[in-house]
Amino acid sequence: MIDLKQIQADETWAIRHKVMWPDKPLDFVILPNDDEGLHFGLFENEKLIVVISMFVKGGQAQFRKFATDSAYQGKGYGTQLLAFLISEAKRLGVQKLMCDARVTAIGFYERFGMEVSSEVFQKSGKDYVRMNLILRDINY
Repeated sequence: MIDLKQIQADETWAIRHKVMWPDKPLDFVILPNDDEGLHFGLFENEKLIVVISMFVKGGQAQFRKFATDSAYQGKGYGTQLLAFLISEAKRLGVQKLMCDARVTAIGFYERFGMEVSSEVFQKSGKDYVRMNLILRDINY
């Protein structure tokens, strides 16, 4: 059984760490403003396997630290959670949703209608681009 729901920030940290930055200390994946974010998880049979965090400011929001447990990647779970996050953003009146996407994930985000809006830049040795999704007049 799949369950998508809001979770606490500290529930995201283990998966963020394991998937995104396993060679860094756990503190590396804890955001200074985690307490201000909305955090969501996808559970399969009550096991948390995908996490994502959204930070809303006015009519804009940025999602960060989107991670799927490596044992569950490629099975559509991340797609389900991102679609859930987009619907939550729309429900909250967000008009523009943004993320800093790893270059290797551009195609994934483009499937949701996101568009690259920056040149490639680096964070902690990884290549990223800024991507945007305008939520007005978009139906999912």
